[in-house]
Amino acid sequence: MRRLLTIFALFSLVEVYAYKPLYVVNGTIVESIEHIPHDDIERIDNLPANEETIAKWGMEASEGVILVTLKYDKRATFSYEGFDNFTEYLASKVRWDESMSAERVSLRILVDSSGKATISEVISSTSKQFFKRVTRAIEEAPLWQPAEKNGVAIESLHLVNLQLPKSKSLPKEIGVIIR
Repeated sequence: MRRLLTIFALFSLVEVYAYKPLYVVNGTIVESIEHIPHDDIERIDNLPANEETIAKWGMEASEGVILVTLKYDKRATFSYEGFDNFTEYLASKVRWDESMSAERVSLRILVDSSGKATISEVISSTSKQFFKRVTRAIEEAPLWQPAEKNGVAIESLHLVNLQLPKSKSLPKEIGVIIR
């Protein structure tokens, strides 16, 4: 019985001290990498918990190190007349009033090295009319501050999910399964 309790206590300790590597993003130690969009990651390297790793990164690296290299050093940003979010900016520019049905568009946009945003991929769109209005708003949008890598402006991809009017929900899709 005593041996069983000792084994149970060891398993409890393992749960409390679960494996937690040291996360390093572009040379900076961070708590987590869950917030990083997959599209922003250039490379991930896993360093084992050996003497060399611990010598370089300290005892915090005793469970190993996850090195994440991003495609940029500085992320692209959008800011214009009180808007710090591109999707909110688009929502203010697309004319789609409350009397119209709810529509949605999901796009991947490319922000080039000059800061110009263009549509890279149409993921989904509920209507051509709504898509055309969103496209026009993107074409007329002011420039972004482009992403940078080693002090040089680079292109970057961003996701835009826009649904208008905000007060309405999209109708439920009805699916039929044929067997």
